[in-house]
Amino acid sequence: MKLMPLHDRVVLRRVPQERTTAAGSVFPDTAGEKPDEGEVIAIGPGRRLEDGRLCAPDVNVGDRVLFGPAP
Repeated sequence: MKLMPLHDRVVLRRVPQERTTAAGSVFPDTAGEKPDEGEVIAIGPGRRLEDGRLCAPDVNVGDRVLFGPAP
């Protein structure tokens, strides 16, 4: 299935975070927060400006990005 987001939206795949510390301690999945890093897998065409031109997003497929919680 191929996803094609609309406007200036992107589709991300969460990147799993390292669950071990430098000392070698391993954290279980329930102890940590959800990762806030993802890989871009699809990009919309961009948003329309007031004069009708298309403003393309600054990211590309395959880029790794940081994101915040959804509002």
